[in-house]
Order: sequence, then structure tokens, then C-alpha cells
Amino acid sequence: MADKISLADQAYHTIKERILNLTYPPGMQLTETMLADDLHMSRNPIRTALKSLHSEGLIVRDYYKSITVKEITDRDIREIYQLRELLEGAAFKEIFQSGKAEEFSYRIEERVVRMCACAGDIYQWELADTQMHMEIVSVFENERINRIYENYLNEVIRMGLYSVRNGLHINKANENLKKMIRYMRSNNYEKAYEILRNDHFLIGKSSALKK
Repeated sequence: MADKISLADQAYHTIKERILNLTYPPGMQLTETMLADDLHMSRNPIRTALKSLHSEGLIVRDYYKSITVKEITDRDIREIYQLRELLEGAAFKEIFQSGKAEEFSYRIEERVVRMCACAGDIYQWELADTQMHMEIVSVFENERINRIYENYLNEVIRMGLYSVRNGLHINKANENLKKMIRYMRSNNYEKAYEILRNDHFLIGKSSALKK
């Protein structure tokens, strides 16, 4: 039983990573046989993994039981980035209004250091970027908001990869975040938020829409 659980868990994490890093792109049809061949394991752990991925909304099934990687529509992108700007915009303002700009500058800097270290791997960079954004909304200390963010991180990661592939430059984004941190330490909300909004809301959305 332990071996079966371990294999199913391994299959789940491998398939999920390949969906998130676009190895299995949106709209791609998957089969248990194909995945079993790819992962060099039997169909039983694959089937278990697919049930979990379906419950997370990463794959969809139709009436004919075909399995497809969930598409990302333009409406998905616009709605997610709208939600991101609304929540993070309010969170960023709260950081300054509560007098925590310097504290959060160091917390965000830790995430940016990780982003810089991952600059050569866009998937790992995007994972680090999502953690930077999670750090911003953590100012609310609100578990419900955290759950909302966690629920759509899978979509954000895939959208972020499209953004990088279509115009968002990693090194430039990293350098701009360093500037944002300096503005935070000088308590300059307007300049700091301008960088966050331009690089991570506006350019991110427009680049993702070019998918």
C-alpha cells in the first residue's frame, strides 16, 4: 500500500509540474497510456493522480471520458490579473499605511533574491515570483485571502510563463523589483507601487494575452 501511495504521489507531482511548466500545454489531450509511458509506471497510480488533478481544475474530462489540460482563455487572464491588482494593490497600500514598509522590504527582498537565483529557469523563476506576491498579501494576516490566492496560483504560474515568453523580461523585472525595494525603504509608496503595477500587472497581463 505504501508503494502504491508513493507512486501515485510521484505521478501527481510530475504531471502537475509538466502542466504548470507547459510541457503539457493548455488544450493538450492526455491519456492514461501516454502518461504511463512518459512516467514509466503502471496506469493505476496515473489514474489516482489524474483524479487529484481533476479536482484541482488542472485537467478537464468530457462525456466521452477524454482528458484535456485545462485551457487558459483571455477572460481567465483578465479576471485573474484584475483580482491580483485589486488584492495586491490594497495590500501594498496597507504595508505603507501600517508603517511596515521597511519590514516588508526585507521580506520581499528575500523572495527577490530567490528570483534572481532562478533567472535562468523561467519555471522556477515564476514559482519564486508567486511567493513574492504571496508575501505582499500576507500583510492582511487573513487566511481566507491566502486561500483565494493559493486556489488560483496554478493558473497564475501558467499565465506568468506566457508573459515571460511574450515580452516580460526576467532580468529587467528583477532589477525593477530591487528599485521597488529601495523605494519601500525610503517610504516612497507612489514610486514603489508604480513598479509593481507596471511590471507585474500591466505588462504581465498584456504579455500573457499574446499567448
